[in-house]
Amino acid sequence: MNLNLIKLQIVELLDKHKKITSVADELGLKQPTVTYHLKNLEQQLGEKLFESRMDKMILTESGRAFLHYAVKINALAAEAERVVKEFSQADRGTLKIGASYVPATYILPKILGKFGEQHPGVTLSLSVKPSPVIKEMLASHEIDLGILSTESFYLPSLHSQALCEDELVLVFAPSHPFAEMIELSPAAILSANFILHNKESSTRQLTDKWFERGGVQPRAGILLDSLEAIKQSLSSGKHVSFISRLAVQEEVDRGELLMCPIPDYHFHRHIFYSYNRDRHYSPLVGLFIELLRSVKL
Repeated sequence: MNLNLIKLQIVELLDKHKKITSVADELGLKQPTVTYHLKNLEQQLGEKLFESRMDKMILTESGRAFLHYAVKINALAAEAERVVKEFSQADRGTLKIGASYVPATYILPKILGKFGEQHPGVTLSLSVKPSPVIKEMLASHEIDLGILSTESFYLPSLHSQALCEDELVLVFAPSHPFAEMIELSPAAILSANFILHNKESSTRQLTDKWFERGGVQPRAGILLDSLEAIKQSLSSGKHVSFISRLAVQEEVDRGELLMCPIPDYHFHRHIFYSYNRDRHYSPLVGLFIELLRSVKL
């Protein structure tokens, strides 16, 4: 069976655009050529991959199963081409990085800037997603390197190494009643009005775990998916939140917010770098990790 790459690219692009004309435009082919390749592929497989609905091409059940592998093969083919080019383009190329919110916002900017100065011919691409999504992107070969804040984890396909601890602390404004207390008990915190992170974030997951140990649900006055928005909202003095120490250190140093350890907190979260064991460990990945490990976090 001849499953050449153009057929696999057509399947992936047709799922994206839903129209053969758009696929033909993107690939620089004529529409009949795209149709021929698709029909030829379906004949080879003995299955219908797409069906026409309301002028759109929609995947069948068989098509969805095939797409899963087509996307992986296309990504590996693109990676193989890029890696080979790296050998003839020593200090050029593209490095695709994925990062969760804390490292993307409070660690990577200065590192990306320094790497760009040292390797001006390299194009850096950064995707900011929750930690579980970064793991999925690594597993599916969508990115070269992941920088994520999470509890320790093990996935057979991923190599991971901790860079530093990412401690959660209780944060509130100087005008909040907690600022007058010498020592905060778990009971006091359990009864406070919280600003919560979105459910996909590792901070929210650890917050929920801490409340589960206390046998109650957090009293959420506000739900936000932006760390900067959370910090701004805390200034009213009506709410508290669990936030990464890395994310709030500057505001604490300026006296704009206060932080204290979370009592009865027994979870450990770190900033990790991670890459796919089955993906070529390119010189660019090695150079970026070397810089990451040399910077004091």
